[in-house]
Amino acid sequence: MKNYLKLVNFEVNRFFKLYLILIGLTILSQLIGAWIISQTYMKNAKQMMAEKQLSMNQYKEQYGTFSFDQFTDSEWFLLPIFLCIAMLMIYVFFIGYRDWFGKNTFIYRLLMLPTERMVIYFAKLTTIMLLVLGLIALQILLILMEKQIVNSIIPIDFQSNFSIYSSSTLNMWRWLYPTTFTEFILVYTVGLLFVAVIFTAILIERSYGLKGIFGAIFYGLLSLVVFYAPIFFVNFYTNYFYPLEIFLMVVVASIIVLGSAIWIANHLLKYKIRV
Repeated sequence: MKNYLKLVNFEVNRFFKLYLILIGLTILSQLIGAWIISQTYMKNAKQMMAEKQLSMNQYKEQYGTFSFDQFTDSEWFLLPIFLCIAMLMIYVFFIGYRDWFGKNTFIYRLLMLPTERMVIYFAKLTTIMLLVLGLIALQILLILMEKQIVNSIIPIDFQSNFSIYSSSTLNMWRWLYPTTFTEFILVYTVGLLFVAVIFTAILIERSYGLKGIFGAIFYGLLSLVVFYAPIFFVNFYTNYFYPLEIFLMVVVASIIVLGSAIWIANHLLKYKIRV
């Protein structure tokens, strides 16, 4: 456990500077965006009411109220989120490949550490999940701060009710912020599976060279088929399965995919990759 925690700390520190930059960009973009969009709305509202001699109620009837959607649908809000997602997607491959290249191949030093080799695999997996959960927690805090900025600029009478789950363009909220603990486990288990399959595919490629590229692609596609098999059956046999049966099938498929990824990675690290 001590070696595992040290490796997790080591991996997090290697990405930490870039991670802080992503956090800084997200905070700056969203807070500035919330202020600019709120100020713009109130400026336009006051200008229109003055020009057309409208009361507040008349203005709301003709032009509508301000919805927080207007901010969360803007580039100020969305671009840093997409940037963070893109950077983490790239980092999933980078963290898997980085140690294998360079003048002094660092992966061999890691593999010679006096600990089980799978500890390195689990440390990298944990690092990615920690980085993801950290950004999600940051976004939850930012939403609260952005609401405060909007409330301080736009009077409540000019605002309409907002729920992140009813946002028209942000269906991804249901994936990023599940409403129940069960959904949370399911959604983030899918993310864990995705990263584990990529790490194992990288090990297959590293273990078998050119043949490994095809092997990794085949393995990735096979994992995808196994994972989506329950969804295929449910769509093919509509109204045939109970919700609990569907849930259990998804759980079993997830266990098969994750168990296979770990077993193959363990086998390759133990018996195929020599130091």
